[in-house]
Amino acid sequence: QVNLVESGGGLVQPGGSLRLSCAAYGFTSDWYAIGWFRQAPGKEREGVACISGSNGITYYVDSVKGRFTISRDNAVNAVYLQMDNLRSEDTAVYYCGRRGHCGNYFYTQVDDFGPWGQGTQVTVSS
Repeated sequence: QVNLVESGGGLVQPGGSLRLSCAAYGFTSDWYAIGWFRQAPGKEREGVACISGSNGITYYVDSVKGRFTISRDNAVNAVYLQMDNLRSEDTAVYYCGRRGHCGNYFYTQVDDFGPWGQGTQVTVSS
């Protein structure tokens, strides 16, 4: 059964850091692009970062460029999101999802990714 499990969220002060993990089960993760998405209360889910399976090319939405870094460890079938210099507007539930490729506009194509897990809550507050 294909499954993605997110972890690593928490409460952090503005300017702080967190590292999220996405564990893949039931498939070989390096065959797929894996994206991180987030959903804040009252807002639609949006793409944050994506990493290609074939060549590891990374894509970011403008609001997180220079602050977030997506990476993968194929040996353990996992993808990570290192989040630095966090802001209050980064507060959301974070999810990971897969599809065949990232593409420059992955962040607008949320429905093409999945399957969605429970997500992990990130709260940035002083």
